[in-house]
Amino acid sequence: MRSLPLFLLLAGCHAPATPAAPESSAAPPPLAAPADEIGSLRNARVALERGAERGTLTYFASDLTEGQLGELAVLAPSVRFVTGLSREEALARAAEAHGADGRYASSEFLRAAEQLVWVQAQSAGVDRYLSIPELMEEEPIVLTNLRAVHGPAIADHAFAMLLALTRDLGVHLEARGEGRWLREGSGALEPIALQDRTLLVVGLGGIGTEIARRGHGFGMRVLATRRSDEPGPAFVERVAKSSELLALLPEADVVAISVPLTPETERLFDREAFAAMKRSSYLINVARGQVVDTGALVEALDSGQLAGACLDVTDPEPLPSDHPLWRRANVVITPHVAASAELTEERAWALFRENARRFDAGEPLLNVVDKEAGY
Repeated sequence: MRSLPLFLLLAGCHAPATPAAPESSAAPPPLAAPADEIGSLRNARVALERGAERGTLTYFASDLTEGQLGELAVLAPSVRFVTGLSREEALARAAEAHGADGRYASSEFLRAAEQLVWVQAQSAGVDRYLSIPELMEEEPIVLTNLRAVHGPAIADHAFAMLLALTRDLGVHLEARGEGRWLREGSGALEPIALQDRTLLVVGLGGIGTEIARRGHGFGMRVLATRRSDEPGPAFVERVAKSSELLALLPEADVVAISVPLTPETERLFDREAFAAMKRSSYLINVARGQVVDTGALVEALDSGQLAGACLDVTDPEPLPSDHPLWRRANVVITPHVAASAELTEERAWALFRENARRFDAGEPLLNVVDKEAGY
């Protein structure tokens, strides 16, 4: 749930006060991922009621291409997209904004933006935004996120990290540089197959569902937890409530964490959780570093309670260069890059342009965050 490059959703050089409509009135081209396959209607809300005669709305973006601005001119003709503002410039013009990219959502900006009704977060996790009192206290401001946008890429990354351990790939990547044919492997990791192993997905949301899908594709038995009572997809054998986590952990050979960071999930994986896990199981964390007690994780690895850990996020982050996790052969660490992919950019754009259309039309926005729940 790493933040996306700013050009995905927002904008980079000042746009005209009112974007000119493209010469062709044809509808924007379809994208690889239709918004209705990505965006969630759970908690959907209208940011601003719109009558038959729509006044102009202003959205502070960050980096949009000319082509993207042209698409938006067709889809949201009454929205003026102001792009490329620094935070200081956005603050000086805050009174103009009806909508804004989350990069501008500081306390100072929110206090000055009296017309603001929509903030678009650049990530699925919104813990940073929920720490801003002015955003939490202002009920009229609708906060939307990138839930499910990153799912395919992050799920791919989760299994790439896992396979690096279960297939002992690290030693072969190192040997490649020396031209060595090292059939005996590292000696530190024992290669295993994933088929018939049990995967537990902790947090069956947009990302967790994609991890579960891939686990099923590997022939794994898939279990999951989620906070809601929504049923899971057919490839998940059982979906339990979050409160049942400790009871499920002993069944899992691989535990993948994809929950949002909230007061309830902070340090969710502590000594008690690791003690409940099957000995020599694997942990994957693609959520937030603070969901895992790092000290307890090191102890579990040292004791052999865990066979290995795959971490795209850490606590602290970045992880200090002298931290013991760096020196472990059974730990894969990547610098919060799991979401990086061209597909992620396409899905983010599909979601944003649909929400821009809905904003202009006065329709409920997709991916509205429940500020109390934290996701």
